[in-house]
Amino acid sequence: MALLDSYFSLHSSALQLRNTRLELISQNIANAATPNYRAKDLDFAGAMRQAEGSLGMRVRNTDDQHLGGTSSGRPSVSNAIVYRVPLNPSLDNNTVEIGLEQAKFGRAAADYQASLQFLESRVSGLRKALRGE
Repeated sequence: MALLDSYFSLHSSALQLRNTRLELISQNIANAATPNYRAKDLDFAGAMRQAEGSLGMRVRNTDDQHLGGTSSGRPSVSNAIVYRVPLNPSLDNNTVEIGLEQAKFGRAAADYQASLQFLESRVSGLRKALRGE
């Protein structure tokens, strides 16, 4: 089972984080008219680095110009939540910009779908290997 866990763990973490990001953006859209509401987002790259570190994975640098290092410890979504600074401040101190949120939601949904497709290709490859194809 450890082999299967390592085979699927990165994609599982990515799906969980992408789901959390979709939820945060949905909350922003729902609170677009709430005074003093601060728009939130997820630092996906930072959260994935934390997840990789907690899974014992290390990103290998293949070039000297690559940014290095992965953080260690358990992945924590609360550490990866960031507040957005609005481009156009509102009078009621709400930082949600509905057009921006809708665009980010569309992109996040496409990213979620891509992660699902990557996971499906992993499952398909494993299925083929088990069948001996």
